[in-house]
Amino acid sequence: MRFRHPDGTVLHVSYGTNVHPAQDVDGLVDQLRRFAGPVRRRLGADRLGLGLWLPAEATHRLAADPSAVGLLRKALEHEGLEVVTVNAFPYGNFHAPVVKKAVYRPDWTQDARLDYTLDCAQVLTELLPDDVARGSISTLPLGWREPWDATRSAAARDRLDRLADGLGVLEDRTGRTVRVAFEPEPGCLAETATGLADHLRGVDTDRLGACVDLCHLATEFEEPTAALAALRGAGLPVVKTQVSAALHCEDPRDPAALEALEEFAEARFLHQVRERHVTGSAGTGGTAVERRDDLPDALGRVDGTPGLPGDGPWRVHVHVPLHATPRPPLRSTRDVLTDALDLLVGGPHPVVDHLETETYTWSVLPAHLRPRDDDGLVAGIAAELAWTRGQLVDRGMGAL
Repeated sequence: MRFRHPDGTVLHVSYGTNVHPAQDVDGLVDQLRRFAGPVRRRLGADRLGLGLWLPAEATHRLAADPSAVGLLRKALEHEGLEVVTVNAFPYGNFHAPVVKKAVYRPDWTQDARLDYTLDCAQVLTELLPDDVARGSISTLPLGWREPWDATRSAAARDRLDRLADGLGVLEDRTGRTVRVAFEPEPGCLAETATGLADHLRGVDTDRLGACVDLCHLATEFEEPTAALAALRGAGLPVVKTQVSAALHCEDPRDPAALEALEEFAEARFLHQVRERHVTGSAGTGGTAVERRDDLPDALGRVDGTPGLPGDGPWRVHVHVPLHATPRPPLRSTRDVLTDALDLLVGGPHPVVDHLETETYTWSVLPAHLRPRDDDGLVAGIAAELAWTRGQLVDRGMGAL
């Protein structure tokens, strides 16, 4: 979907297709027919944007075979779809029975990550609509936080420099601009926007920038105003925003809350947990955030890992459907999301023009939130996009 900001900027709204399992080009084409086209029709939209997830196997073929790109482009056109942004965070099988930390491999110390991202950029230049000036790609924030040392930092910086150079060569050859957005995520080397600003100082900001995932931002208890100020201070553009919400538990000691949280502990994806509590004496202290790498760790279900104490509220890295309400007493961080949208697109000029709803967790959500079949998933994705459309209209955007 496209919207026009009051200042004239065109905003592109997509949904992330990493919610659909696919490994090869045929799988990508099939998901357009089964899901994306029906979502567009359910919304009543003339044109629907996709945040296209390109797994490495499919990307390798698309980058080497023009006929494969032609097949994909024809399928997009047939279903009334367009692509201005690619999700290149998950490299391999994002719907394996167990993904967890494998999603962070290969990282930015490895040529495989660089080559894959440049291949994604090449494919994106061939899929961009003729009237769109530039595309975007989201990727991981360098890598998982450990092991990491000065040698790995130097290796990653070398690849970021080569990435910027490669994007420049691609633009010279095709006339199309593609920017790569690094996405802070809990547990990674750059968990927050502030951390990303520190790690990316000195990069080519014409071609590299930030992807602000609003679920991740909320999970870390990072305030949107401070996050955007940190990026601005480092000269990093917000290339892309993922419109997403995390899970909030106000009182982790509440038996009803613990019972509801247990429903979100599952084997496929990592669900990092953060607890915020007050430090120092009343009225004079600050706040601190205590961290666990997965929900079972936070709940004290893993031998050798003490659970979080429950002295303050928890945020859990679960992408909760934007329009839905978790079982009380849990709630989503939709309030953080809407505050962030005010800053990102609600001002005189938008900070970002590529927005992507990214609830990839539909298949592992508790039963009261999980779709029963393809039609249910189509309905859920369409409802999220309709909710997002309403948020933009409320902020003065006009649908195009």
